[in-house]
Amino acid sequence: MGRTRTYEWADPTHIAEAAMSMSGLEFVQALRDGRLPAPPITATLGFTLAEVEEGRAVFVLVPGEEHYNPIGSVHGGVHAALLDSAAGCAIHSTLPKGMAYTTLDLSTRYLRPITMTTGPVRAIGTVRNRTRRTAFAEAEILDSEDRILAHATTTCLLFPVTGER
Repeated sequence: MGRTRTYEWADPTHIAEAAMSMSGLEFVQALRDGRLPAPPITATLGFTLAEVEEGRAVFVLVPGEEHYNPIGSVHGGVHAALLDSAAGCAIHSTLPKGMAYTTLDLSTRYLRPITMTTGPVRAIGTVRNRTRRTAFAEAEILDSEDRILAHATTTCLLFPVTGER
């Protein structure tokens, strides 16, 4: 018997417009606090932004079978999405109003499998270096015992927003 999963999301264009009207930290805090709707990817994968401060962001995921690959563990793409989100939001939290970023690279390392029995996991992103044009961050996924399950590094390009994306 097949399984189904139903979810809803807000119009992402409204979220992006809001991002341009406030500093990066204000924007990410508004997402965390629910003053802005979460982006569609969080509904699709079922993770939430739990913590944010300047240069740091934490997402939480409860692994489910909807995240599984054919061999019975959470698909590496879910890991990558969590790591990219945590690192990206950490970088976003450092940006002034009118600035945006895009990921240039994401290098991931998978250290332990994640399954439904792993329980909730946290993806913690931290900015390690930021210049006027680029930012470097790392992220790791931890289980409830603080074991590292996956790790990533990213470089993002920073640029002023001109109104067209």
